[in-house]
Order: sequence, then structure tokens, then C-alpha cells
Amino acid sequence: MPDLSHIVKAYDVRGVVPDQWDESLAELFGAAFATVTGASAIVVGHDMRPSSPGLSRAFARGAAARGADVTEIGLCSTDQLYFASGRLDLPGAMFTASHNPARYNGIKMCRAGAAPVGRDTGLADIRALVEEWAVAGAPEPVEKQGTIGRRDVLADYAAHLRSLVDLTAIRPLKVVVDAGNGMGGHTVPTVLEGLPVELDAMYFELDGTFPNHEANPLDPANIVDLQARVRETGADIGLAFDGDADRCFVVDERGEPVSPSAITALVAARELAKHPGSTVIHNCITSWSVPEVVREAGGTPVRTRVGHSFIKEEMARTGAIFGGEHSAHYYFRDFWNADTGMLAALHVLAALGGQEGTLSELVAQYDRYAASGEINSTVDDQAGRAAAVRAAYEGREGVTLDELDGLTVTASDWWFNLRPSNTEPLLRLNVEARDAETAARVRDEVLAVVRG
Repeated sequence: MPDLSHIVKAYDVRGVVPDQWDESLAELFGAAFATVTGASAIVVGHDMRPSSPGLSRAFARGAAARGADVTEIGLCSTDQLYFASGRLDLPGAMFTASHNPARYNGIKMCRAGAAPVGRDTGLADIRALVEEWAVAGAPEPVEKQGTIGRRDVLADYAAHLRSLVDLTAIRPLKVVVDAGNGMGGHTVPTVLEGLPVELDAMYFELDGTFPNHEANPLDPANIVDLQARVRETGADIGLAFDGDADRCFVVDERGEPVSPSAITALVAARELAKHPGSTVIHNCITSWSVPEVVREAGGTPVRTRVGHSFIKEEMARTGAIFGGEHSAHYYFRDFWNADTGMLAALHVLAALGGQEGTLSELVAQYDRYAASGEINSTVDDQAGRAAAVRAAYEGREGVTLDELDGLTVTASDWWFNLRPSNTEPLLRLNVEARDAETAARVRDEVLAVVRG
């Protein structure tokens, strides 16, 4: 029996193809997904990885064998699949491994309306069925099997995004976009078509072997080319998307990265201008500037754990208009509470193009503090090292501790969060302070304890 513990994660399926999973398993996942959701119809899409079309079609066959009519939307970004799930009101499955290397692939699943499927919302049941069928053999097809058809939703997806942002008054902009050979190369031209934008396209060729750099803009090494192109061409802005194009990173006219927290604050202010008094969700490692800007704009900030399932749950519970994470995931109520980096990018273009200043000047009001960025430490005993850090700060005057997600320690002029990785022997540290010197001091103090 295949060991699914290595590929079924908290929120998705992900592993090396064909070593850890293959088309035969994908077909079982499709059958299990149709069974657990009870859906009479589903929508399926895939990214540009060499293994994606075969895995996606196998999943469709499995679902159809259980009686579900399958709509294949073919090549798409993850947020394009969420759009299809929302617009068609169908459960969906997206075949992608996001920013992981080429040998990986995975499945992101959702219920109708792009509602997430995770360990506690169906994924554990799907895994149990796949394990059962992998041993006993696939279930007999139902008497009335489903159909498999195709539908192109790219134009509808682009039109929906553009209906959510007023782009009528933006000035001409020179925009560099690095798609990293991922799905941004498929979606960006259609989304930006007709706008007063001079598009400088980098690595738009769909190539799941990632010949130029990893499609993970969170790693500074992967935006070096974008930064250089922005500086060389005098562009107004640079945008970088990850492999499945659900995350967007922003570079200003100087080639300097813009903090995702600053983007969260900027988009929050814009959404609150349209929907005064609304709630905005932010996770526990976003900058202090985010709740400050939300309150200044008349909104209510709500702090939550890191991770899309927690953000989406809180958005549904509170009716929040928007949610942002420091990992550059941006969630919108008008997009079925799902994350879409493309919509966040349109907000940034609208804000930049709606005034005459530079992007660095525009975001300065939202980027108010000094931050360390996320620092990973490999440790043998995550719990023990975290406990040592807690002991070092517990009882200090003027310091508060909370454990909403890992350990957050807050003082009057700094804070830090220390979280264990769910999948690796790592502790992740984020530090923010009112000045760079304090941020460096706190960072070094905490790392001295973590790394012992």
C-alpha cells in the first residue's frame, strides 16, 4: 500500500511523481473526492508541469466513474480554478505543486464556492478511501457514470477580476512581470489586455522544469532578474508570481522588494474605502502597520493564525472584506474568500496609476517598521528550543506572550513570533521593531537561544 502520510498534507496533496504518487493514485483520489463531496459535477484544472495533464485527466476519470460530470478547464492558475469553482458553484481540484521543484506535483481541492478542503473538512476522509481502495482495488463504477467535458474560463476570470477594481483612470505604466515560467505567463496577458500598461514579459513560456529560476518569489534569489530588469528599463513597478500564480510579489521602481504587509495594508485601505467599517483579517506575522492602517481607515482588524484555512474560516465567520498574509497570499470576500495574487496586483496598479508619485513613495505610508524577514533555524527539538525561548522572556517587565500560533512575544517597541514548521525540523522566526537596530538586537538575542 502506498504511504499517503508523506503526500497528504494538512491542506493539500503534494509529493514527488512518480516516486510517491502517480496517475493510478490520482484516479483513486478523483473517485474519493467525488464520493466524499457527494457532488454530481466537479471542475478540474492543472498547471504547466509535465506530469499535470496526465494526473488531472486520471483524476477526472476517477470522479466520472463515481457518477460526477467533470468540467476540465485545462491550463489555469490556482485562483482561476477557484474562480471556476465559485462561478459554476462546483467542487474543484487544481493540479499543481505551487513553487516546489519540477519533480513534485499535487492537488489543491475545494468544495463548491471555493470553500477549502483540508484535513478536518474532508481531506482525511478522502485519504482513508484512497488507502482502502489501494489495497482492496478501485470500487466498481456506478451504473450511471459521469461525463468529461471542456470549458475555457480564462476570459471570464479576467473580466471578473477587472470588475472588482476601478482601472478606468490609471495613467500609463511600464510594468515588468516575471512569471517564472509558471501560470502567470498564461493569465497575465489576458488580465492586463487593454489597460494603459506597457508590459515587459519575463519568462512567460510555460515550462514546468523551471529553466530560469525556481517559481518561488519568497526566496530573494528568485527575484534578482526582475529587480535588475526594473532598474535597467526604468519601469514603474515589477511583479513576480509563483508557479501556480496565486501569490504575487511586488518590486518598486528602484528594484526594491515591497513588503507583503505593506501591500496588505494598501489593499485593506482601498477595500475599506469601498466598504466602510468592514473587518480585515491579518495573520500573526504581518506588520504592526496592517492593524494600524485598518483602524485608521475605520475598519476592524482581526488577527489569526498563519495559513489559508484559518484566514478563510475567519473571513467566513466575521464577514471580512479582505485578508492578507505576509507570505503574499491575499484573500477577497468578492472572490469567494479565496486568495488571488492577480487581484491584489490590480489593486496595486490602480493605486499607483491613480496618482503621479512613485511606488516607493506610495507604499512608504504603509511600511512603517523595520523587519527581519522570516529566518529559519534547523533544530533537533522544536518544542524544547521554543520552550527555552519562552522561559527567556516570561516574566520580563513590559513584555506579553501569546500562543495563538507558535510563540509571540511583544514589547512596546518590538515583537517577534517563533513558529515550528509542520513539515520540516525548523523553527521560523519573524522580528519587527520601530527601528532597524532594535530589530537586529532582538533577532540576535532570540537566535542565540534557538540555536543554543
